[in-house]
Amino acid sequence: MRNKSAIIILLLCLASVFCRAQIVNRLKVDDDVFQRYAFGRMQQYDPANLVLADSLYNAGVAEGNFRYKCLALSLEFPVRFAQGDTERMDAAVAEIKEMLGKRADTRAFYFGIIHEYCQYLIHLGRAADAMLEARMMGRIASKERIPLGQMYSYRITGLIQSYRTNSYLAIRNFVNAASSCVEAKAEQELPNLYILIAQEYIKLKDYLHAEEYCVKAEHYQAFFPTLRIKVLMTRAYLYDSKGEWDAFWDCYDKLVSDPLYRMQTNNDDRYEMDVCYLQSKGLFEEALAKADSLGTAKARHEKKHVIYAAQHSFGDAYGELSSLMSEKDSIYIKVQNEDMAILDAEMNNAKLRRDAERLKAHNQNIILIGFIVMFAIAFMAILLSQWQLRQNLDEMKNKNNEMLVARRAYQKALDAKEAENSVKIKILQNRKSNTIRL
Repeated sequence: MRNKSAIIILLLCLASVFCRAQIVNRLKVDDDVFQRYAFGRMQQYDPANLVLADSLYNAGVAEGNFRYKCLALSLEFPVRFAQGDTERMDAAVAEIKEMLGKRADTRAFYFGIIHEYCQYLIHLGRAADAMLEARMMGRIASKERIPLGQMYSYRITGLIQSYRTNSYLAIRNFVNAASSCVEAKAEQELPNLYILIAQEYIKLKDYLHAEEYCVKAEHYQAFFPTLRIKVLMTRAYLYDSKGEWDAFWDCYDKLVSDPLYRMQTNNDDRYEMDVCYLQSKGLFEEALAKADSLGTAKARHEKKHVIYAAQHSFGDAYGELSSLMSEKDSIYIKVQNEDMAILDAEMNNAKLRRDAERLKAHNQNIILIGFIVMFAIAFMAILLSQWQLRQNLDEMKNKNNEMLVARRAYQKALDAKEAENSVKIKILQNRKSNTIRL
């Protein structure tokens, strides 16, 4: 047992060396922190990640480093999903969105987180929420011209169409995502898209194209060792659908013996694979019991219908098929409701944007009118001040003129009085002179 644990640890350590090729250091943290984070991402559903997440988050708080906190939360919410704790899952993502929503320099990491979150929302049947997130991501990517965001938006839309059993629409979106992937120079995402396309072709029983995209994905395994689990699972479903049991059993044995299989898959994925294996071995009762463990009614009815048909229990098979059709009808109704919810939300968002634009324009008009009124008041005050100044100057000028006229009149009076006095003096002098002569 100890040797087996040592082998698992060794395999994980070796894989973590190559993990940097697939898990990109998009937040540009130091090498030691990124190695710890990359190791956690490889075993994303392992509850041990909660301890690692707490450690990183506390370091982020202590150092005031929001990047560490985002890494921690991105390790936490997949585990919360696996534990069924959707409230904490939503809260972790909401905190990431709050920290990164307005930061253009962290868009690649932000888009990756929203994409992963949307995958879980779809699995939980919350396709409408996922669609709103995808469209929000698409709008940001289009506005900021970021092909990576467009790729993730297409991919989520494809997953939603797959959930709605619209395989052709799913393939179209995945192909668009692959084109955006090349444009974004994010080729490390291509193999995952090829796997998704292959899985849709398997549903359509188009085995030629399914094989083609499996081969395309396998070409990347030398660069991304952790990709082998997804490729093996896809091939297993391909062989199961074709009835090539030896090839299917070989894939199944490789999966269950790989230590990364349990760490990189959730319970439903493993239960579904186990059901296929038990059915292929003719262990129908065990397969039915395992099918009852599947998380959604649709998946349970699908698997049990096939198992009963293989047993020639056609009455039970018909019952499961009827239940499946009812479930699909309810899904169809749910889809319609989701579409209406999406449309309603987008209309509300559009109304809010229009209201905000109108309010902004109204405020701008008020500000403009305010400036005009203030300018008019100031201008009138200046004119009034100039007029008042001119009036004061004119009044002072008139007063000065009046004072000058009065002064001149006074001066003339003085001059006349002086002249009169001079005459009188001369007369007196003449009289005095005549008296002396006599």
